[in-house]
Parts: sequence; structure tokens; C-alpha cells
Amino acid sequence: MDTRFNLFENEFGGRFAKRFAGAGMLVHQSALPPSTQELVSLRASQINGCGHCIDMHVKEAAAAGESAVRLHLVAAWRESTVFTEAEQAALALAEEGTRLADAHEGVSDQTWELVRKHYDDDQVAALVCLVALINAANRLAVITHQKGGSYEAGMFAAAVG
Repeated sequence: MDTRFNLFENEFGGRFAKRFAGAGMLVHQSALPPSTQELVSLRASQINGCGHCIDMHVKEAAAAGESAVRLHLVAAWRESTVFTEAEQAALALAEEGTRLADAHEGVSDQTWELVRKHYDDDQVAALVCLVALINAANRLAVITHQKGGSYEAGMFAAAVG
């Protein structure tokens, strides 16, 4: 399927994208570890079937030194030994926050307690905002049929300036 619509070429879409990207950069500059940010973004994008965002976050994570083993195993993180307890808590929050329609309780108290155990208030705020932003980004890209494959590491930061 071809791309349906380029938000960046539309006046309103471009203004929205600039503000959206600014929110993303704020999260990116937060105290939440960059590797955790990429793993969370990758997992939510996998759940939402967003090829564009999967492409972006795999390449950004790899460029930042993330191992191929961890990137390959993020889809099965519960069945893996390569993620820290803190990363597991963040991935659980990402999944439960992404699958709101599938989970009658949303984010469980157990997951929330694990997140609070491993992250301070600023990191929790960044993590919650990241989960919301990546889900919104996934929806924008899936709705407009943005495809994965052409992203190069650093493109997002260069576009935001």
C-alpha cells in the first residue's frame, strides 16, 4: 500500500508535527534512560504494527549501542533473560498502556508498583508521557500508511533541529 498522506506537507499537519516532535524531544532529554526509551517505543510500535516506528526505534537503538540480541528479544521480553527488572517494569507499562482496549483494568497495580520501585518521579512522568506519545505516533503513521525501511538513525533529531 502506498502512503496515503504526508502530514509534513500539509500546513496544519506540519504545525502539529512540529509541536508533537517538540514533546518527543522533551521526553528524549529526560532522565529516563535512552535505552529504556527505545525499548518502550519499540515494544509499543510492535504491538500497534507500525513499521515506520519499528524501523526508527530499532535503528536509533542500534546506533546508540543497543545489542541485536536485546532488540530481537524485546517482543518476547517476558521469556528473555537480557532485560533488567527496571526495563521489564517499563516494558510491562508500555504493553498495558498500549493495550488499553484489551485490558479491563488498564495498567495493573502490580505493574505500577514495579515502575515506582525502579523510577523516580521525573522518570515516571517521562515514561507515562513516552507511552502516550509513541501510541499517538503509531496511530498517525498507521492511519497514513507510513512505511518502514527508509529511516536512518539521527533523522528525527535532524528534523526537529
